[in-house]
Amino acid sequence: MFKKSWLIVCLAAFMILAACGTNGNNENSSSGDKKEEEATRTVTHAMGESEVPENPEKVVILTNEGTEALLAMDVKPVGAVQSWLGDPWYDHISDDMKDVEVVGTESEVNLEAVAALKPDLIIGNKLRQEDIYDQLSAIAPTVYSETLKGDWQENFEFYAKALNKEDQGEEVMNAYNDRIDSMSEELGDQLDKKVSVVRFLAGQTRIYYKDSFSGVILEQLGFARPESQQKEDFAEEVTKERIPEMDGDVLFYFTYEAGDGEANSTAEEWTNDPLWNNLQVVKDGNVHEVSDAIWNTSGGVLSANLMLDDIKDVFLSE
Repeated sequence: MFKKSWLIVCLAAFMILAACGTNGNNENSSSGDKKEEEATRTVTHAMGESEVPENPEKVVILTNEGTEALLAMDVKPVGAVQSWLGDPWYDHISDDMKDVEVVGTESEVNLEAVAALKPDLIIGNKLRQEDIYDQLSAIAPTVYSETLKGDWQENFEFYAKALNKEDQGEEVMNAYNDRIDSMSEELGDQLDKKVSVVRFLAGQTRIYYKDSFSGVILEQLGFARPESQQKEDFAEEVTKERIPEMDGDVLFYFTYEAGDGEANSTAEEWTNDPLWNNLQVVKDGNVHEVSDAIWNTSGGVLSANLMLDDIKDVFLSE
């Protein structure tokens, strides 16, 4: 009887100790989880506030200019939206985007492709993807920039903050702004030349104003614009009757050719029109065709520097 009672007491004590040990392990586990949870930052963005990883390692980016921002800060995304031109990336980033998964386009994000990558951070844009914010947030912490158009530098600063790379982002921007300052000084009186910007698309022609990607950069350099293009707007579709508004001292044009030849046909039709050929800038031979990807579509810091290269070739090559 005594032996049996003693055995019961021992078993009870063992169970209590085991329970304590289990509780202790759970507490340690909870503490570890808590530490992991604490390794986040609150990022304020266009859709509110989100808790994002301190140092995200698997990033999905949902804008073309955002892709360039990441690459400029030595971040290779695991997934990105396809470039507007290219197969699937712009020529100037294709080497750096090897093995990056395509997750749709800016206008049509493939949510299944995003989820399959198991990202720890998704960066999107309210103008493009406001309707799918909740779905993206259910996949991973998601932050949005506000808009696009000419706001690429503001967006770049936001991306740097979201990635916790503000110092590196500042270095990239300082290098760009230093280049703007040095080029402005070197251009000197040539900045008085009125620069016109035109784009051809399939069945459409647009004049681009000051709140466009190219317009912002031209203004940063200090270039004058034709009177008709002194507008704080993005762009405007025009008819041939408005070709005279395209005149200037120098004209840059680019063509958004998607591969079916229609945009090239539009460009050919317009540049052979008598009104076009009557422009003084055409008569003077100061018309330059440049890359749509670089001057408009990609809209990021890498393209901004390539656009400066084009301007340097035109104005400072002699």
